[in-house]
Amino acid sequence: MTQDEVLKQARACLGQYCRGCAVCDGRACRNKIPGPGAKGVGDTAIRNYDKWKEIRVQMDTICENRPADTGFELFGRRFAYPFFAGPVGAVNLHYGEKYNDASYNDVLVSACAKAGIAAFTGDGTDPEVMRAATAAIASAGGVGVPVVKPWNPGTVLEKLQLVRESGAFAAGMDIDAAGLPFLKNMTPPAGSKTAVELEAIIKAAGLPFIVKGIMTVKGALKAKAAGASAIVVSNHGGRVLDQCPATAEVLPEIAAAVGDSMTVLVDGGIRTGVDIFKALALGADGVLICRPFVTAVYGGAEAGVEELINRLGAELKDAMSMCGAGSLKEISRDMVWTPGK
Repeated sequence: MTQDEVLKQARACLGQYCRGCAVCDGRACRNKIPGPGAKGVGDTAIRNYDKWKEIRVQMDTICENRPADTGFELFGRRFAYPFFAGPVGAVNLHYGEKYNDASYNDVLVSACAKAGIAAFTGDGTDPEVMRAATAAIASAGGVGVPVVKPWNPGTVLEKLQLVRESGAFAAGMDIDAAGLPFLKNMTPPAGSKTAVELEAIIKAAGLPFIVKGIMTVKGALKAKAAGASAIVVSNHGGRVLDQCPATAEVLPEIAAAVGDSMTVLVDGGIRTGVDIFKALALGADGVLICRPFVTAVYGGAEAGVEELINRLGAELKDAMSMCGAGSLKEISRDMVWTPGK
């Protein structure tokens, strides 16, 4: 299956909000929520995409001619590539009724595991969303990361029990989801967590824990102190706060502050294997990619996911070879050019 075929089929069933753009840059959907768009004027999602494009790769082919090794290890598991499918929830609301969260995750989790990566799964107000997501991960032998929303403590503990029963190799929380409308004004209260509350959640999880939604060094240090094994530098795709910096802009300083003591992942506007290469050069260990995987599932189910993973992997390998990196560990800051450098 080709990318064009996936996009053509996706556009026939994506619903009224997502346009299935060939270039998913946040412009066509701007401030449309429901839909894949961002909050406010939609500036943050667009900025996420644009800032990766401002960074350029530094070609260097005076080096040993060898195949690029994209193998990546996370929490004792070996993956084919340093990228993962990002979590998404309420797909039928935002992307069209062909899938609901259960059927979407059934396709995504299995296809990602077969292709050598893992999917992060989303959460929702309906308890069935987490039950279905963790069931899909269990069926894939634990190859997946359930991401829990910052609910009240009792609800978080209930969901973490499902996570443990699934055999998932890690758990996560998108702490920035506190800015989503459906978490506001809930009873019991849901939303932002103190460092002490986060520490209790991490201990209760009993698994390597990933805190998603870190945009400052201060936030990264608090997540580290709370016991997180990894963070995701993320502004939730611009969906929770307008006028944020792009993740590419804040990644280097965050990676410099905590990268030697915890795993640093990043998301937001990453669309190609070359973007993945840039993120690794700026200090990330790996990346999450969300919206393109939605299009892949809607446009081609398992075959669409396979096409996307293979294409991203091939682009990453090509960038590594042309810049002189034989392995992920050899990707360095001097392999990219940044504005003002």
